[in-house]
Amino acid sequence: MTDTAMEAAGLGKTYRRRGWALRDCSFRLPSGRICALVGPNGAGKSTLLAHAAGLLRPTEGTMRVLGGAPADARERIAYVAQDKPLIGQLTVAETLRMGYELNPARWDPATAERIVTDGALDPKARVRTLSGGQRTRVALALALGKRPDLMLLDEPMADLDPLARHELMGMLMSTALQHGTTIVMSSHVLAELEGACDYLLLVDGGRVRLGGETEELLAVHALLTGPVADLDPHTVVESRTTGRRMTALVRRDGPISGDWQAVEPSLEELLLAHLRSPDAPALLTPSSGNRSGMTA
Repeated sequence: MTDTAMEAAGLGKTYRRRGWALRDCSFRLPSGRICALVGPNGAGKSTLLAHAAGLLRPTEGTMRVLGGAPADARERIAYVAQDKPLIGQLTVAETLRMGYELNPARWDPATAERIVTDGALDPKARVRTLSGGQRTRVALALALGKRPDLMLLDEPMADLDPLARHELMGMLMSTALQHGTTIVMSSHVLAELEGACDYLLLVDGGRVRLGGETEELLAVHALLTGPVADLDPHTVVESRTTGRRMTALVRRDGPISGDWQAVEPSLEELLLAHLRSPDAPALLTPSSGNRSGMTA
């Protein structure tokens, strides 16, 4: 088993009408992590996941998963796209049976059936008659039932109610812990990622702007409040001034001195500050690509 689940080097993808969806995208994701893939609409998240699933060919650069080319690892990858593509004329039971027939050596029927049963789905119901949330359950049942080494989930919880989100997020975390599965999950619901994900990839403009262990990224930032003053030598990601007071999210470069109140930001505060400040320099922790230390 390789210690790297995904690795991109100078990855780029261009479309004739849309231009570059990814450009010079480089990062490393260690195995066994639950990774939040975040970024604004059109940032390249879906394109990145499709490359990892082996569905797209790069225009430039490389993408490797589980130590090799994505096409060579498809039996070990589960991918759930945003539109949850399923065969509409099959019943729920037939869909799960298909999952087994395509993956007989690795199939976990108990997990797949539990996801369907917990959603009170009729095994005889045809997929085309299901609601969006019900289709999501079937798609996740196929993904988890495959017992993959790498699970790629593109906005998997968007159609689910809060209770179902909580339930299925717990199942994903349990699976990752029990089987060492690497999970990469894109989502716009930042609050549901905090506490669930231990790794972060922030994609914007087709590049990874933040990458690494969540705890490391939070620890090197500080949310400062104090009198308006020069914040050198720290890198200011975002700041705002109200009267004589300033609030700033900074990347620490040494101890915080001066009349500042400093606290560690929440994951949501960190992400929103970087999303609102697209010109802030990129930061990758050692585990995400720069083995010798953090890089901007």
